[in-house]
Amino acid sequence: MPPRTNDHVPGSGRDTGPAEPPGLSGPSAPTGPVAPPGTTDARPGTGDRADARTGTESEAAPRTGTGTRAEGAEATARPESGTEAAGIGPETFPPGVRMAALRRFSAAARRARGAHLTVCAALLAVAMTAGAVAVGGSRDGTQAGARTGTDAAPAAGALAAGVLAGGDLDAGIRALQSHLRAQPRDVGGWASLGLAYVEQARTKGDPSRYPQAERAFDRSLALESGNEQALAGRAALAAARHDFSGALKYADRALKQNPYSERALSSRVDALVELGRYDEAAEAADTADSRRPGVPVFTRYAYVRELRGDVRTAREVLERALDGASTPADVAYVATALGQLAWNQGDYETALTHFARALAADEDYLPALEGRARAQAAGGDRAGAIGTLEQVVARSPLPGPLVTLGELYEARGAAGDRTKAADQYALVDAHAALARAGGVNADLDTALAAADHGDPEAALRAARAEWDRRHSVHAADALAWALHRSGRSEEALPYARRATATGYRNAVFLHHRGVIELATGHDGDARRSLTAALELNPGFSPLGARTARAALEDLEAAR
Repeated sequence: MPPRTNDHVPGSGRDTGPAEPPGLSGPSAPTGPVAPPGTTDARPGTGDRADARTGTESEAAPRTGTGTRAEGAEATARPESGTEAAGIGPETFPPGVRMAALRRFSAAARRARGAHLTVCAALLAVAMTAGAVAVGGSRDGTQAGARTGTDAAPAAGALAAGVLAGGDLDAGIRALQSHLRAQPRDVGGWASLGLAYVEQARTKGDPSRYPQAERAFDRSLALESGNEQALAGRAALAAARHDFSGALKYADRALKQNPYSERALSSRVDALVELGRYDEAAEAADTADSRRPGVPVFTRYAYVRELRGDVRTAREVLERALDGASTPADVAYVATALGQLAWNQGDYETALTHFARALAADEDYLPALEGRARAQAAGGDRAGAIGTLEQVVARSPLPGPLVTLGELYEARGAAGDRTKAADQYALVDAHAALARAGGVNADLDTALAAADHGDPEAALRAARAEWDRRHSVHAADALAWALHRSGRSEEALPYARRATATGYRNAVFLHHRGVIELATGHDGDARRSLTAALELNPGFSPLGARTARAALEDLEAAR
């Protein structure tokens, strides 16, 4: 599977203290600490990470309507033109229209690569959102006839919870937009709208929503400098854009305001993981577990364990989280995480069982559909895998499923499949350009796709840029593979070894390391790495598994 950026965005509202179920950190899994004075118990948020829906929290409603404008940096960061400029606008086009726009853009990009790519991406972003960022309103963020000052917004808390509860996100966003036109000084309402835009960007594969989210968070901070909801939301936004240093900064600021903020605690773990600071991530996961045990924290705790090679604990924690999942969104999210874990270990039947449970909870849950397709392909059902992935990319053309679908076309080798595969790889470039127009760092996706299916030198530039930002195992693997594909295998080898040094059991990493070891004359090491990759997950990649077997056969023949 591709890197699992665990940006499960907990539900809206203000986190006010620990809650049941009990935590995981202690030897007997004790409950969290007693809430500090002045707080109330609240159930942890439900929902999902980067590849799942957000949820709700039954806790205090967001602050509304006081209109207190704080002094400080954020207080001066007013949106330029009222509620419209802050991100209230029409909904995006349906997925089919977005997919058609991406295809047109990718075709144009192939005809004229280079200087106009970024401009085209920006135009594409505008086209795909149907002019969502309108201009209008007054300079102080109000519209004619809109109520201001101390007008209360009694429905804001319930409305925000409903938007993020896993229901109709688009309808919920429209309701929040309408509420904020009437109550433009609702601090919590703007923060909730920003988080909803982050979720909409993820579920629709539409990174043009991220600038709208940023404006909504900025509006909330302009109304009340340093408010925890908006700071935690900015942390989630930064993580979604792969700005993990920024995510850590905002999470730390939010936690100074509220040490029990589930969203900030979760984003802090995510940021440390993706920065490659794994010891600190483990400590952060323990802290989050002691303060806010629940699905968002449990899944992060499991992933930290998996990255350190402790698959057994990761599985046990996820199974416990699934037992405690109380909403369809949580069931789909946790079951998919279990499916991904099983797939990584080559247990395809178990993976398919978990993905089926996820889809029973939410038949449209794209990460579960993608996981099912990968398990189908690894288990020999190539036709089923292709059909499932074609559904996935038609709705959300993200790099991971696009590359896998392209490789499945290549592996099938039917008439026209080579052209179909090339089209998928071109769409990766198109999506990366659109992502950058939305402020997303797409270098890791670019490096991984271009190394195998594009320009190796472009892959190397992207991989080096990513390594400059963070030293995660995924960044190390991407740099190692890009160096190798660019003919610099000796330079690649230390990075390939670093990618596998934490104990993380990943067949792709082992395959890359084995190929690089073979290229540098370390035949014995190459044999061990390639064998380990195929024993761990024999169907890890439609094309990579085939090349690993061929390399082992060549090594045996040379003995």
